[in-house]
Amino acid sequence: MSDNRVPVQQLLTLEERAALDAFCVPASGVALLPGLARFLHERFAVELVLDQDIVKGFAADQSNLSGHAQALARPMTARECAIVLRACHRAHIPLTLSGGRSNLTGSATPQAGVVLSTVRMLAPAPAVDVAGKLVHAPVGLFLEDLRKAVRHQSAETLIYPVDPTSRAEASVGGSLACNASGFIPGEQGAARAWVAALDFLLPDGSLIRAQSGQYVSRDGLFLLADGDAVTDLPVPRHPRPTIKNASGPYSKPDGVMDFLDFVIGSEGIYGLVTGCTLRLKAKPQAMLDLFFPLPAEADALEFYTFLRAHLQGRFDQLGALEYFGVNSRKYMEHEAALFRGNNQVAIYLQVPLHDQTLEDAAEAWLGLLEAANCHIDPDAIIMLDDEQSWKTFMEARHSLPANALEVVQRRGTFTIMTDAAVPPERFAEFLEFTHGLLQRAGMDYLAFGHLGDCHLHFTLLPEKKDLALGVEIYDQIIARAAELGGVYSGEHGTGQRKRKDFLRCYGPAAAAQVLNCKRAIDPHLLLNRNVVVEAP
Repeated sequence: MSDNRVPVQQLLTLEERAALDAFCVPASGVALLPGLARFLHERFAVELVLDQDIVKGFAADQSNLSGHAQALARPMTARECAIVLRACHRAHIPLTLSGGRSNLTGSATPQAGVVLSTVRMLAPAPAVDVAGKLVHAPVGLFLEDLRKAVRHQSAETLIYPVDPTSRAEASVGGSLACNASGFIPGEQGAARAWVAALDFLLPDGSLIRAQSGQYVSRDGLFLLADGDAVTDLPVPRHPRPTIKNASGPYSKPDGVMDFLDFVIGSEGIYGLVTGCTLRLKAKPQAMLDLFFPLPAEADALEFYTFLRAHLQGRFDQLGALEYFGVNSRKYMEHEAALFRGNNQVAIYLQVPLHDQTLEDAAEAWLGLLEAANCHIDPDAIIMLDDEQSWKTFMEARHSLPANALEVVQRRGTFTIMTDAAVPPERFAEFLEFTHGLLQRAGMDYLAFGHLGDCHLHFTLLPEKKDLALGVEIYDQIIARAAELGGVYSGEHGTGQRKRKDFLRCYGPAAAAQVLNCKRAIDPHLLLNRNVVVEAP
């Protein structure tokens, strides 16, 4: 039975907490750091690095935002994390959490204070419970290394299905912080669906251990109970579109929320995940992987509509439904091997097979593609059924953002990428608006992404003279997505770069709710400061 009263545990003794509190004089701030580094080393054997040559290596993520910090902590255990968190909380030192730094929105980019990196949080090693279909995982491990460990320990019978493009660089903890998602369409493609339990440190270093369904808010509140002390922790209650969504912390208008949902996708503003138990699923016997080009985007939309009806909206039956749209062919490596004739767009379709041979599935799906009646050339369909063809496809997929980046670097500018997702019934309208806007402006761009989720990345490649125009167009695209019931972020999160998008999508009242939740456990707004919402 669930309860909204959440017990809080302490990893540090009363004496250790008293020593930290006595040394970390409130409001002393970053000026305390040199002395704090000596104190933590001598009293707790915890290293706080002040050498800027080392710290600078952790002062940015992949968001292109510049950052700076005065110190770096690389704890190896939850206890060491708790020590650093409590010290910064007590002394009013800004603290930024950093995982694999594959983030694109700046949530791991510090603007001052201490960076706490989880790169050394690698113990205990991942342990698979085959019978229970669970894996207990360290948060510092790369996501792809976890996926490999699951397959190895289960003798190739189980998989962890979350597979974002950055899985080789993204950490397990970071993937939970941003609710990372991958190829699989729908909720089953995101991390939230696969979390069974978490160890979670609050900003003051206190620990909460929670299982799925164990703690559920009531009337919009959790009650954090630390002995006789009880803290009211509100949950965000602004409306949230029920589509693929990584736009800020989870919210529930009815005020009834699982504690795991409160944590997952909150981008580190509420605390730090130090351990997790993740659900697994049976590994398919095989995968049917098909790539097929189409003459134009109208044909791709026709196929999407046909397939949605055929699957009765259950795109999560697929392993992937990816789209390579306008100008993708122009910026894609191996395009000659993948495209034929004048075809301008393409679709990648993956079907997990459990009770069907690859040959039978291929025959059935090839018949289905023909029945779709959307100008699919049977001779242009490619089965990615060998190592070389799969390698060619993946290199082509990954080359799109890389080649786009190379173009803007030559132009002395930067890519402006949308991450908007919209409801299926408004998808065609959104595409027509966005293409029209970009083409009228004469803006160079390409579009690719997750067709099954109506979630495309329009990537603007402005010349120097068009940078301001590119930003203006981006804002108009996001505003239109919100008007259509969509969100500004399907997978990349909010971070620091997209705070104004959060406001545009949800309004100032929602931002105020998130700040109120944060203030309940982080009254001075020190942890991941200015991520998602701006601190006053």
